Amino acid sequence: MALALLLLLAESAVAASRAAAAADLAALAAADAARGITSGEPCAVAREVALKNNATLAACAEGPDDTVQVRTEFSAGPFLGAATGLARAGPPPAAGNGPAP
Repeated sequence: MALALLLLLAESAVAASRAAAAADLAALAAADAARGITSGEPCAVAREVALKNNATLAACAEGPDDTVQVRTEFSAGPFLGAATGLARAGPPPAAGNGPAP
């Protein structure tokens, strides 16, 4: 029984990591599209990247200054349901506006 619970916990952690990675990649690709670095509509690009990472795009919102926030879902199997990932990406901060070193 303990081994089964340990395996479910491990599967849950892997699914959460994959959902987060899919969200990160989708947000970065969408932000590039929002800035005109790549072609396409930002949320459509995010959806395509999420699908390539075996996740679904649950939400996508374009924000100010070419930022994009996405939420992805990754199926963790019949016992655990879906893991979610959330990420926001945009252009780098202007010189002098970033965190202090």
